[in-house]
Amino acid sequence: MSGQEPPAAGPGGGSPAPAAPAPGETPPDEASKDGATEESEERDQPQNAWSARRDLVDHSPRTMKAGFGGGYTAGDQHGVSGGRVTGDVVMGSKTVHHWSFPGLSTAASASGEIPRGTLERLAASFVTADGDAFDDLVRRLRRERVLVLSGARFTGRRTAALMLLHEVGATPVLALDRDTTPNSLADRFTARDDEAGPGPDAGRGTGRARGYVLCDLATRRGNALRETHLLGAADRLAEQDAYAVITVGPTAVLEDDVSAAGWRPPAAEDVLAAHLRTRTTDGTVERLLGLPDVKEFLAHGHQLREVAAFAQLLGRYAAGEVTEQAVADFSLVSLESQVQEWFEEDETTVHLRDKAFLVALAAFDDGPYALTAELSDLLYGFLQQTENRARVPEIPVFGTHVGKRLQLARARRYEAEEHTEWGPVTQAKAAFHDERAALVLLREVWTGHPSARPALIAWLRRLADDGRPLVRTRAASTVAVLARTDLPSAMALVIEPWATSNRFRHRLVAVNSLTLAHHIDTPNIPRILDAWSTAEDRRLRWVAVRAYALIGPERPAQALAALRDATRALYRHHGDPDDFDVEMARELAEAVELLLLSPAADEVLTDLLSRLDDERAVRDLSLGGFVNACRRTEGDERYGTPFVLSWYARASAGDGTAAQGLARLWREALADPQYTRLALDALRDWVLIASRSTTAEWALAALLPRLVTTPTEYQRLSHLLRTMPGEDGNPPPEVAARLLSTLPPR
Repeated sequence: MSGQEPPAAGPGGGSPAPAAPAPGETPPDEASKDGATEESEERDQPQNAWSARRDLVDHSPRTMKAGFGGGYTAGDQHGVSGGRVTGDVVMGSKTVHHWSFPGLSTAASASGEIPRGTLERLAASFVTADGDAFDDLVRRLRRERVLVLSGARFTGRRTAALMLLHEVGATPVLALDRDTTPNSLADRFTARDDEAGPGPDAGRGTGRARGYVLCDLATRRGNALRETHLLGAADRLAEQDAYAVITVGPTAVLEDDVSAAGWRPPAAEDVLAAHLRTRTTDGTVERLLGLPDVKEFLAHGHQLREVAAFAQLLGRYAAGEVTEQAVADFSLVSLESQVQEWFEEDETTVHLRDKAFLVALAAFDDGPYALTAELSDLLYGFLQQTENRARVPEIPVFGTHVGKRLQLARARRYEAEEHTEWGPVTQAKAAFHDERAALVLLREVWTGHPSARPALIAWLRRLADDGRPLVRTRAASTVAVLARTDLPSAMALVIEPWATSNRFRHRLVAVNSLTLAHHIDTPNIPRILDAWSTAEDRRLRWVAVRAYALIGPERPAQALAALRDATRALYRHHGDPDDFDVEMARELAEAVELLLLSPAADEVLTDLLSRLDDERAVRDLSLGGFVNACRRTEGDERYGTPFVLSWYARASAGDGTAAQGLARLWREALADPQYTRLALDALRDWVLIASRSTTAEWALAALLPRLVTTPTEYQRLSHLLRTMPGEDGNPPPEVAARLLSTLPPR
């Protein structure tokens, strides 16, 4: 419930866990050996398994959200997404068909004549988002001679520029070098006989208009594009009856007197259909557009250059030249090509700081933008030191542009709620348009660029030491992807050092890394946990127990068997009560608690009931986990409906098997001297909740009679209901008397 976390029950007598150390006092088993600051040591307090699991679910990336057993909270989302979406992506595409896409430094940047055949081919498949708007641009170009077209990269703005020139009859069309500056713009439009190249329209005096296209005009502060530059260019163009279109990005430096025309790209489906119609019949086009793989491709928000290449592939598919699998794989192949392009480009095209941001966005996809930017600069510093160990990292404080960064990353910025320990908070977030991008990118960096590993590992270790649960969770999710890609390296370089750390938060990140790795189908995780659960190193045993609680719902019988073995080993290793490992005992009980509150609850309940008469260690494990589970409520609200009580109500309405089992566990816990007090405290909380909830009262009224089978049980419960204090020391709530009347007299 809310407020102070109640003491956890556990093997070894069900006694509460030792009190947390006072500020400045570090537990012996948590003493740092890795140079962490004293302040961070003070914050490194153990977190109970339930709260840690809540943080993991709240802060995991969207590709890993599913797959967790979530108790009975209506807001939890379940159903594994780690199969096809994450598993296939991080292992890479298996297709043998590879396509090249024009890169960030395209051939369009070079100077020279655009072949007439290219213009005619583009015209045959050209579509616009708004035909009237395009017609307005044509009229404006005729009138002004030079037009500045502003749009994001890979939105078809170069094709639009060429089609504008095509519409005004400008031929031939010359592509100008992108090194052209605003000051030299007019000089580039001075006609020379050799500019037009060979052909009947070469040179001046042909009576035909000529066209120029300048893609990505280079501008910067102190060298902005001004109206005077355009007026001078227009004069030169008018002298030779020519036209020019200049494309710029959204962040180009333009003076206020320059009125750039915005370019809005057409829908990808329209572009795909237009390209297909140049290759096949209308009937075939409709059939191709209806294919599930085509619809999935369009849903991923691909760039128009990729749409054009996809149309080419579909044309070959329609002709029987390629297989259906090639069509299905194309979307992922094109995404992989984009990611490879980002990291293969030199720093003049994609700066190292931008590459660091791409990696950070992959780790914090769908997270707060400011946090992503902050931690990307931390990674940028580590990458600079990898390049030159003697170099002092230099991180510009200002000068970054959010829109430009996200445009490069093919990502979007939006506002949404983010879970925090204080409740939901609205924040500006950033996410890739294609949710697969994060997985593909992390795989590419880890396996395609091993030289980046030292910086990436240092960065992840810093994230694991961060005080924010979101940051630590994303460190774990990042390592999970690395483990799916290369398990031996991820284990040796990252996970094992965390798992053997003396710091709680490091071990917890190791737990979450293994859990998320398992959810995205990384092999051998259960084998690792089985080995660690019996290891001599108690830190490894701790990690194994925590992880069993999280992956256990998939294999409850195996998880419970491992937890029982660990409990028996705990009792054997600590025969002396004064030397009993209370913390490990508590962890084992909390693991059972999570399993009882998971989708595998019925199986777990049946297993626990079958072992109640085993040795004391196993009985303590079952009762401790059950009493802990009884304290959990929906939304962790103080007066939220208890999960176990809701479970009992549903079971009573069904075949009643689980209801009988829950009632038996209650009777066992209430009758066991080591758990009586903790069980009565939990039942008292339920009564207070029932005083505020009719639903809880009805469920409790159905349960209480099943807890009375002997005079002793009747006396224990009747005494509780007659004497329990209300809130703030008030008399017992009225509901206590109503519930007392439901007890069968003995």
